[in-house]
Amino acid sequence: MTQIGGAPSPKVAASVTRIFGRGAVATPVAVNADTALRVTRGDSLLGFAVVRNVKGKDQPITFLVATDTADKLKDIDILVYREPYGGEVAYEAWRRQFRGKSATDTLEVGRQIRSISGATISVNAVTLGVRRALADLTSWHREGLIK
Repeated sequence: MTQIGGAPSPKVAASVTRIFGRGAVATPVAVNADTALRVTRGDSLLGFAVVRNVKGKDQPITFLVATDTADKLKDIDILVYREPYGGEVAYEAWRRQFRGKSATDTLEVGRQIRSISGATISVNAVTLGVRRALADLTSWHREGLIK
């Protein structure tokens, strides 16, 4: 979800602003075959983000995972939800349970992550996607691939 020239799309930019605050700027950084976002305000590094897709029941779910500079999950954002059911994964009450988690947390549905009746496939897909994105952002940061 980037525009010509590599700038984040308006939807991604709005998500970054919601998570990191006004004045936050996301700059794309190529990491192997992926693209991470380095988030800054002025000269200050605020954290990192990545946009990913997972398959829901039939359609992809596009989401953003954002971490702070200590590799703790700041928030997730559902950018595009295409399924007719299960959209509750985009609700604040469900998303907030990911905040503060790190790559060492198991993020298991039914343990650390609540399931949602009628949205089981979406819950499992998004949780798995978040776990993978968090692991990638953490390893890229620790390896110096994003800084």
